[in-house]
Amino acid sequence: MANILRELRGLAASARRSCWPLLTLYYVFPRPTLRSDLLAVAVVIARELRLPLDVAVVSKIILPWNSEAGYGAVAFDGTVLLNEELLPRLHLTPEEIEQGKRKTEQKVDRRMKKLRGEQPMPDLHRPILLVDDGLASGFTLRTAIEALRKAGSRQIILAIPTAHEESLQTVAERVNAIYCPNIRGGPVFAVADAYEHWIDLEEEEVVSLLEGFRKIPS
Repeated sequence: MANILRELRGLAASARRSCWPLLTLYYVFPRPTLRSDLLAVAVVIARELRLPLDVAVVSKIILPWNSEAGYGAVAFDGTVLLNEELLPRLHLTPEEIEQGKRKTEQKVDRRMKKLRGEQPMPDLHRPILLVDDGLASGFTLRTAIEALRKAGSRQIILAIPTAHEESLQTVAERVNAIYCPNIRGGPVFAVADAYEHWIDLEEEEVVSLLEGFRKIPS
């Protein structure tokens, strides 16, 4: 992690020298519960690089019978990606698919208001440092990347603590650079396995942490 921070610090310094806009750090929320590990990583990187910290809300479209599994994702701007390879095996009706999309869109809208309030979105044409807690299938993260590209992001740098090698290869085609210290293979992969401490936070706790970061002088 120290080596990665050193490289990213140099990248941020180079951006300032070349008069680029400062990198924006985005924190992705792909799950019903929010990972404190991810927020801690995002805050450390933002403080080390002296970058603003903001939130890109993305949520998985969950299965009616399993809240841990999904068949697509919805991003903060309304971008929707469906897992077309998986859908035929799930035997969902068109009505069930549309209902899942609508519920997820409502959830994303609610979280945007909860976590960002009435703040306008920042300039997304600037270089973006995108942070996630880890990469398993990578489907939700790909949805976030597509939304940022639609918004005009030309340079997206991905910083993730751990990833499955196959998913990482898929995502690599969609971003400009990746920093990942822990890459794993094999048929079984869980992001949580790479963490010594894995704790879930309630939304109110995350709001408090984000507000605390915003009050810190840059």
